[in-house]
Amino acid sequence: MAKSAFRVPPLSQYTEVPAIMPGAMAQSAPFVSKAEFQEPLGFPGELVDDWQARAIAKMGELLGKYRSLRVYLDACVKCGACTDKCHYFLGTSDPRNMPVGRQDLLRKVYRRYFTWSGRLFPRLVGAEDLTREMLDDWYSYFHQCSQCRRCSVFCPLGIDTAEISMAAREILDSIGLGQKYCNEIIGKVYKVGNNLGLPGPALRHTLEGLEEDVYDDTGVRVRYPIDQEGAEILLVTPSADFFAEPHVDGLIGYGKVLHESGISWTLSSHASEAANFGMFIGSYDNMRQIALRIREAAIQLKVKRIVFGECGHAWRVAYSFLNTLAGPWDFLDPRYPVPQHICEFTYDLIQQGRLTFDKSLNDDKVLTYHDSCNVARASRMGDMPGGQFEIPRAIIRATCNHFHEMDEDTIRDRTFCCGGGGGLLTDDLIELRVKGAKPRMDALNNVMQEKGVTHMVAICAICKSQFTKVLPYYGMEMEQILSLHQLVSNAIVLTPGPDDEADEDDDDDQPDDDPDQE
Repeated sequence: MAKSAFRVPPLSQYTEVPAIMPGAMAQSAPFVSKAEFQEPLGFPGELVDDWQARAIAKMGELLGKYRSLRVYLDACVKCGACTDKCHYFLGTSDPRNMPVGRQDLLRKVYRRYFTWSGRLFPRLVGAEDLTREMLDDWYSYFHQCSQCRRCSVFCPLGIDTAEISMAAREILDSIGLGQKYCNEIIGKVYKVGNNLGLPGPALRHTLEGLEEDVYDDTGVRVRYPIDQEGAEILLVTPSADFFAEPHVDGLIGYGKVLHESGISWTLSSHASEAANFGMFIGSYDNMRQIALRIREAAIQLKVKRIVFGECGHAWRVAYSFLNTLAGPWDFLDPRYPVPQHICEFTYDLIQQGRLTFDKSLNDDKVLTYHDSCNVARASRMGDMPGGQFEIPRAIIRATCNHFHEMDEDTIRDRTFCCGGGGGLLTDDLIELRVKGAKPRMDALNNVMQEKGVTHMVAICAICKSQFTKVLPYYGMEMEQILSLHQLVSNAIVLTPGPDDEADEDDDDDQPDDDPDQE
């Protein structure tokens, strides 16, 4: 078990509502962004002198632009339906991590400056001035929300805490109080093309290495092309897929599926990142700039289709916003959806009988599946309701013999967040991440004990990164988290191409060893 400077919550069969501990996580906050990370995104480099006036003005701007924000701030009746639905509250006991408690940090200020009752009778309606203490609470607690939207599933009025958190973070950035982790990552996308700052030569070297590894393992030459003009498909995948396990094993699986499809494809060094951290900071301007890189790459490479790899919030932005942020996409082939998820692509091939699997090659694993929040609650897949739940499971069943679900209250649209989403995947917040993971760890531990589950599958880069970090804190192994297309990669039966057959013939043509030289 990983050592920690904080108390790791013990695992339990049921994740129970904890006793309230006010201020338990008040000290938790990520590093503040410096000017070098703020300015490329169009934000002030440090907290501005007139921060209060500018914050209130920014709130007014957002209330005018997004009618939903005003509705969410007005609608809450404090019914309590959301109080025990947040994984961070369940893991930390801090009442400000109840969704309603976190919302109220913004709602109190909204009422003070934007409602007549708050201006005239602030104490009567719970309105408060925007003080520096309140600003610090905003910075702390709005970075204790992963924007997972689980609370929204249970809210009878449909209040979306994610939109409130996004608005709060945009206000903070606009006055020079941004978060280092997210803003540094967005800057790397603008400068290099991906979150990790991997330059084009490094990507090419990595892909060449994957081609060699796959050939050594299978004897089949599977190509992992980049910047190939005229390819039919542009694959846009999270940059974690280029270097880290289990992500890279998923990328290997994408390539094998595309090889078997016979459809030409390419990655792009210009748009070598599917993820869009602009959403996490609530900045639609930055979301749009990142999304436009994908459009530019698609036009430059003259592709006909766009397919997204395994990344939860990348798919949420693509599914919900890509057309409005970077459209229209009328230069692509209208026969295919824009965008398309790699799971949809693989599932279609399975339905057509174009992929062959040897499921026994995954028999060393007993599997369960983690529904990633942004896929489960903010998107769809395929042409059927609930496709985002059924398609990944259908792929698991097609490639594996041993699969068990976690408890029904912890999966599908009720899934618990991994604890690291929403721009919180930084070691600045490791205590929050570990405690926020407890509800998912409880559910996973239950199926491990009851069903003999050995591994958990996910289709989100952040989930996979989060679980590799927090599993050891709960006495589990980091290798227990897998990419879905890692299972596909293990089980798929590849068809040799002409180059592979030529290699075999070359081997046959080699003269036998001269017995006289033995």
